[in-house]
Amino acid sequence: MAKYTKEQIFEIVEQQNVSYIRLQFTDLLGTIKNVEIPRSQLAKALDNKMMFDGSSIEGFVRIEESDMYLYPDLDTFIVYPWTSEGEGKIAGITCDIYMPDGTPFAGDPRGILKKVLKEAEEMGYTSFNVGPEPEFFLFKTDEKGQPTMELNDQGGYFDLAPLDLGENCRREIVLTLEKMGFEIEASHHEVAPGQHEIDFKYANAVTTADSIQSFKLVVKNIARKYGLHATFMPKPLFGVNGSGMHCHQSLFKGDENAFYDESDELGLSETGRHFLAGILAHARAFTAITNPLVNSYKRLVPGYEAPCYVAWSAKNRSPLVRIPASRGLGTRVEVRSPDPAANPYLALAVMLKAGLDGIKNKLALPPQTDRNIYVMDEAERRDAGIDSLPGSLTEALEVLQSDVVICEALGEHALNHFVQAKSIEWDMFRTAVHPWERDQYISLY
Repeated sequence: MAKYTKEQIFEIVEQQNVSYIRLQFTDLLGTIKNVEIPRSQLAKALDNKMMFDGSSIEGFVRIEESDMYLYPDLDTFIVYPWTSEGEGKIAGITCDIYMPDGTPFAGDPRGILKKVLKEAEEMGYTSFNVGPEPEFFLFKTDEKGQPTMELNDQGGYFDLAPLDLGENCRREIVLTLEKMGFEIEASHHEVAPGQHEIDFKYANAVTTADSIQSFKLVVKNIARKYGLHATFMPKPLFGVNGSGMHCHQSLFKGDENAFYDESDELGLSETGRHFLAGILAHARAFTAITNPLVNSYKRLVPGYEAPCYVAWSAKNRSPLVRIPASRGLGTRVEVRSPDPAANPYLALAVMLKAGLDGIKNKLALPPQTDRNIYVMDEAERRDAGIDSLPGSLTEALEVLQSDVVICEALGEHALNHFVQAKSIEWDMFRTAVHPWERDQYISLY
């Protein structure tokens, strides 16, 4: 990530003819919000004097407590490369949310992640590195620009054009991200028709969460240029794989990977094993955060490569957590359950909190599972001590509220507002009459 001073930002704005700056932040549900200002107000913004109405933002504050301040993180400043030269460019900068008394807002997702990172730092870990693998679908749009259910291709895993008709769109997304400073490691067609994955290099957790939000913005904007709609909905289509966001994670002490031990047969240190044990111990509880939609649980079912069982392995891809083959600085745990609809700040915060709890309490790591869990029956899974992830959003919310560690990571404000919003979402789904029900019952009964 580039490191900027205020003076450098003013220079870039002048040199690149930036007309407007978007002061960006993320609400509790993971939606990117922004206050757009003309460049004449930039000095005021960089002095942390830009106020906004927090009562209008999901999960923030009540109307009588509405005044909140945007504190721009200078290092996140970016000029968007797709804006028109003739009209002046648009830049963006990610902000933290503060109260009028100068204290961080307890419901700011970015601040929640920073709070858990501070806990890791107090335990001696200087960096929590995360490499995400976000997936998405491309659908064609209609004459009004609205998404249809028509896919843009019939390609499969690693296919090339002409089967992969999204290749040009995906390539422009990659080029745009690189102009914005992303280091792209891979991009390819995924298993399902119309499904794609773009992987970018790991970074510290806050930078990674910021990047995921910028990534979503770029993908949707470039897709629109091609007459396509990009969606990060976890399971838009029945009968094919859903979209995940595997998260590769490691803790560092300075330049040393705390997860690596060359004397261990898997190259995994005691710290790494305890961290992994913590992930497994709290996986059911943090699922409401890493998989936050009613639709998320249509992906977490057997048969479509998504992990739905709480287990780990160094090779087997059916468990929740995998240990990739890379060793040394690359030793890491890959948590495979999160989906791209998750608020990345909250998702990384709760996974880190789970791992830290494993380290603090020296939780014992259960044996790895080398069998294909999908072909095991319930009795075999029970004998092996393999639990299942929650099967619905309402079940996930119940488990979340019963886990003191994960609740502590979120804090009372965020937890209460999140549970309230998601309970409403579940109740709307529960009481709606769906097309499947009419197809099944309207003639029969």
